[in-house]
Amino acid sequence: MVYTKIPPSRTSDQLVPHVGRTLPVRTSGKAEQDPLVRRRSAVVFLALSLLTACGVLPGDDEQRTVTVWLMKDSASDVFLKRFTKDFERKHTDLRLDIRIQEWTGIGDKVSKALQAHDGTGPDVIEVGNTQVAQYVDEGGLLDLTLESMRDWGMDHWLPGLAEPARFLGHQYGIPWYAANRVVIYRKDLFARAGINKPPKTRDQWLADTEKLDSGQQQGIYLPGQDWYTLAGLIWDEGGELAEESAAGSGRWTGTLDTPAALRAMDFYRRLQALGDGPKDADEDHPPLAGVFAKGNVAQAVAVPGLAQAIVSENPDLKDDLGYFPVPGRTAGKPGAVFTGGSDLVVPERTDDRAGAVAVISALVGAKWDTELAQAMDYVPNKTTLASVVADDAGVAAMAAGAAQGRATPASPQWGAVEANNPIKDYMTAVLTGADPATEAKRASRRLTEALTDDIG
Repeated sequence: MVYTKIPPSRTSDQLVPHVGRTLPVRTSGKAEQDPLVRRRSAVVFLALSLLTACGVLPGDDEQRTVTVWLMKDSASDVFLKRFTKDFERKHTDLRLDIRIQEWTGIGDKVSKALQAHDGTGPDVIEVGNTQVAQYVDEGGLLDLTLESMRDWGMDHWLPGLAEPARFLGHQYGIPWYAANRVVIYRKDLFARAGINKPPKTRDQWLADTEKLDSGQQQGIYLPGQDWYTLAGLIWDEGGELAEESAAGSGRWTGTLDTPAALRAMDFYRRLQALGDGPKDADEDHPPLAGVFAKGNVAQAVAVPGLAQAIVSENPDLKDDLGYFPVPGRTAGKPGAVFTGGSDLVVPERTDDRAGAVAVISALVGAKWDTELAQAMDYVPNKTTLASVVADDAGVAAMAAGAAQGRATPASPQWGAVEANNPIKDYMTAVLTGADPATEAKRASRRLTEALTDDIG
């Protein structure tokens, strides 16, 4: 049964079925007795009935509004205006209502929207890739697996965007754009140390950093609580931050005490020692850009956009900054990195699934995803689109790493972990001389407790 909205001037927001509505076919005189005319009339009658049932009666030019929530600064005003104009030109039956949201407090706002019954909520929502699990757990997201497989090329999506948006084989979040850390380095200091090209392996990275760490010059500035970088090293070693006992069980166990995770922490400890980064703080304390801008730091792990902040504080460094992906264990591929970014989801209670799907199809398609990446210095949602950002050294390095990207465990409780992060405490303890195995077990227990807090 197909429904359409009666225009507000007739009945406010009332839904009525078109099935069963008929339009009379006028006949007169002898023609009414002619079987051929009667058959023709029946065909016309049936055709008009089908047109009204589908809501496409000639002359019916009512537009449907698709409401889209996007986050502040995810896309520029210029991009959104161009996208809207192009989309509405190609979908004359749809009108876009794009509403910009603030990240602060967005979790509660989205949760309420997903549970709303009044039909006034959004049809498409941008969410952080690590937030999807929470919304799946709360219920209210549309399963978009069919479209993902048939139309959106899910086999080529960045794993760090796609995996946390998938639950028990069903795809709820659709990758839109990504960002991740790279190594920002001083080309002039590398050349002065006799290093002619960036390292490709972790062993070479460590060796080069030792050469760079000399006198007042720091080989690398790596804060002791940069757990995002540690997470990448753990994944690169084949380990995990936490593991679920069975898919969908909700029972997670912290795994910082596994041999793989301990090897990663040992590498982090050796690398962090080749600079003066604080052992008890993260990259925001003090702000990383200000430290690098002072001129005595050879490397830092950060998103490429940090370079703009560095140059704004020290314009003399403008031509000296370069980028390379976080090195892997072997030269064949970069190291694993934590991938941040956004997915697009559709509330289960949308009253226009077709319109919502059309919007997502356009946003995540090659044309507009490429334009967004180039305009905003993002990584496109697919590994096959990496070449579109090849001309930007920082984004190109980011895209190379993103192909090996991962995200935090897909637990709805992960937010509780970050609110009182045991990984940070663990790192500080090890860097200040505590026994790694003992501290890893303690941190793993705390992870387990945080991740299974809702299990009775």
